[in-house]
Amino acid sequence: MRPSRDFARVLLIWVVASAIATPAVVIFLTPDLPPGVESDEAAGQQVDNEVLTAVATPVLLLIVIFLAYVLIVFRQKGPAIEEGPRIYGHAGAQTAWIVASTAIVASLFAFGTWRLLDAGAAGGGQGPSPLSPLRASGGETLLPVQVIGQQWQFTYRYPTYGGLQTPHLVLPVGRPVEFHVTSLDVVHSFWAFELGVKADANPGVDNVAYVTPKRVGKFEVRCAELCGIWHGYMFDTGRVVDERGFETWIRKQQRLFAPVQRYLTPYSRTYLPDPQGRAG
Repeated sequence: MRPSRDFARVLLIWVVASAIATPAVVIFLTPDLPPGVESDEAAGQQVDNEVLTAVATPVLLLIVIFLAYVLIVFRQKGPAIEEGPRIYGHAGAQTAWIVASTAIVASLFAFGTWRLLDAGAAGGGQGPSPLSPLRASGGETLLPVQVIGQQWQFTYRYPTYGGLQTPHLVLPVGRPVEFHVTSLDVVHSFWAFELGVKADANPGVDNVAYVTPKRVGKFEVRCAELCGIWHGYMFDTGRVVDERGFETWIRKQQRLFAPVQRYLTPYSRTYLPDPQGRAG
């Protein structure tokens, strides 16, 4: 009867610990999980992390409690070390473990697939042909912004504002943005951490990512793909401003870069570097 009693104890301890720890983790720990809630996409990713953490908590507790119980209850006492009894396995326990593991993995697979197919939740790069493009609601229109990676900086083009190109990234709050991410040389990765956006910048490829900023403030932009000797210095600080501030900033950038605007390659989804200016 001892195995049944030990199993019941472990099960009881695990149920009680899970009932206490899982809500505590969700309430006190998950609100501080990355990437935050600076955009709809970032908030969606935080929800995903909260779900994964909540599911992982009782699984982790089961393993820790089982190991701790075995180390405490079945430890050998005295100077002599004896070999333990042979274990032949338990078909019921093995079946339960396989069924439970399969159910958890299948549920998370379904949840993850549903979230990835939701444009507002995916946030990361969706590739050249998005399966679930973000749709603007009401009277809003998508703001296209091209992100161009090159060794070792990002530059940004605003095609709806005359193809303006600037080394700074500024976005209007509350307006859905459609990033078009590409590269002039090697593979880079555009990562706006607080916005929950990450998309590879590949030469000759137009990778699409969506974001809707929710708060006015700053966010970090980094390259997340090893791209050469100065990869670690390829970062920038972007800003989210109100609509009026965004229009004012656009006009200022247009005046500032007007003298060199005519030398720029015409706007295109991808670019082929050419010192003779023949590509576009």
